[in-house]
Amino acid sequence: MKTYKILLWILILSVLISSCSQTPSESNQTSQEENISQDEMHASSLPETLPNIEDENNTIFGKDFSQSVEIQNVSEWELQWFFAQPKTPWDYPGIVMIHEWWGLNDQIKYMAELLANEWYKVFAVDLYSEVATTQEQAREFSWNVRANPDQALAKMKLATEYLKNNNITKLASLGWCFGWQQSLNLSLWEDLDATIIYYGNLIDDTEKLKNISWPVLGIFWETDTSVTVESVKKFQQALTEINVENQIVIYPWVGHAFANPTGNNFSKSETLDAWNKTLTFLKDNLQ
Repeated sequence: MKTYKILLWILILSVLISSCSQTPSESNQTSQEENISQDEMHASSLPETLPNIEDENNTIFGKDFSQSVEIQNVSEWELQWFFAQPKTPWDYPGIVMIHEWWGLNDQIKYMAELLANEWYKVFAVDLYSEVATTQEQAREFSWNVRANPDQALAKMKLATEYLKNNNITKLASLGWCFGWQQSLNLSLWEDLDATIIYYGNLIDDTEKLKNISWPVLGIFWETDTSVTVESVKKFQQALTEINVENQIVIYPWVGHAFANPTGNNFSKSETLDAWNKTLTFLKDNLQ
């Protein structure tokens, strides 16, 4: 275990040092206009008063996993992350979960537990080191990550190492919006078994996507002004061109972050449908 931690420290230090001397690669960047548009939509999706997240989610998903899931706040490498897994010991598939604009908040932790209840080991990454409580904080934190993509990638790679050392059988990544961008970034540099993305900026360059050789599930909505249907179709076409199995779902008449029950744009029916598609996709490709 001591040797393992030393190797992990060498990994993260080497990546962090390299990120200081290099400019971020094109594959890790989206245009400033796209990110501003995404940020504005995040800001507009925030209600004045946040609901009780656990009560809200229990009402939506109807799940009680207090007896089936164990959770752990992981303090490794001077980072605070969240780990959820079934209480019954076994070698389960693993999922790297990346938070949305607000950070690793209770909503993301609940979703990690919800997935763990379906027989997965879920490592929820914290790319901010704190949870944003204002729009200004969220905008600042997200831009800091986007400005230093190699550092974010190093943290996500550590998450994959943590899961691999917890005897997982297969590995997937899952992210929402800001987190989708990071989920794709991880897929470009790490061998996985599945990738799931919930709305967010896209790339359609087949050369940049060529590392992906496993199935991809994409969840989008039709009226998105920053990620247009046209860009989604180009992304799907690029995946198809490089023979990547893909399932792209576009929901009409729902707003940004429609799958987040704490937001103004939440849509229950589409959220449940998307979640069921997510569970089916994971079962088909990981279990």
